[in-house]
Amino acid sequence: MHELLYDVNSGGIALALLLGMVVFVEIGWRLGMRVRNAKSEPAKDHIYGVQASMLGILGLLLGFTFSLSLQRYESRSEVVQEEANAIGTTYLRADLLPEAQREPSRRLLREYVNLRAEASEPRNAEHAAQERLARAAQQKHSELWALASAGVAADGAPARSGLYVQSLNELIDVFDKRRAELARHVPEVVLIVLFGTFLLAGSVVGFACGVGGHRPPIVTYMMVALIVVVVFLILDLDRPRRGLILVSQQSLVELRDAVLQEGGGVGSRPSSR
Repeated sequence: MHELLYDVNSGGIALALLLGMVVFVEIGWRLGMRVRNAKSEPAKDHIYGVQASMLGILGLLLGFTFSLSLQRYESRSEVVQEEANAIGTTYLRADLLPEAQREPSRRLLREYVNLRAEASEPRNAEHAAQERLARAAQQKHSELWALASAGVAADGAPARSGLYVQSLNELIDVFDKRRAELARHVPEVVLIVLFGTFLLAGSVVGFACGVGGHRPPIVTYMMVALIVVVVFLILDLDRPRRGLILVSQQSLVELRDAVLQEGGGVGSRPSSR
């Protein structure tokens, strides 16, 4: 399902929330000023209690959503390392294939790791670019699998080439896993509820100030700014290919540089087996 908010710049959403909050606080304050003389002290105490409850609900939603987006970020970081390990192991195990399939497989793997590193670049964050690179990677899967099948059929010791097939299968599985991780975001309905609660809390804060007969103090707007920063972080963490907080692709980049260097060797990798 297409997500509307995901394609909107997170800075733009944060700015819109900041301006919206200022407007809602002002509207709430004006409404409170109109009815302040009609409210008894018990009624005012009730309004202040509702204000505290609204801010508590907002804090709960912020904590839940931030935790959710941070978990997504960490799982994406882990699967990048997992994919780099799978590709590196497959590249090393290509030596177990018969000679006729060995070098063509290594060449395809060099092209494949270059595709995977390219897919991680911010310039390819758009959906169309990701789909193009994913189709190219899946084509490499088919070519690698065809070579692996031919290698097993020609190998006099299929148990040896079978180790390569095992790592190639893991490589393909991790590719699908990483795509799934990148497609998982904080549910849009949760963000909408968070934004709505934020604006509603602002109007209640403004109303409580109006009922109390004073304008919202500067600390109110400091609180608003802090909440907007937290919302921006939530959105930025949830957008792994763009923004200020990007998932590190260092392991894939280092692997690409290693296999593309002269001789194509991967060097000594802790994941090799």
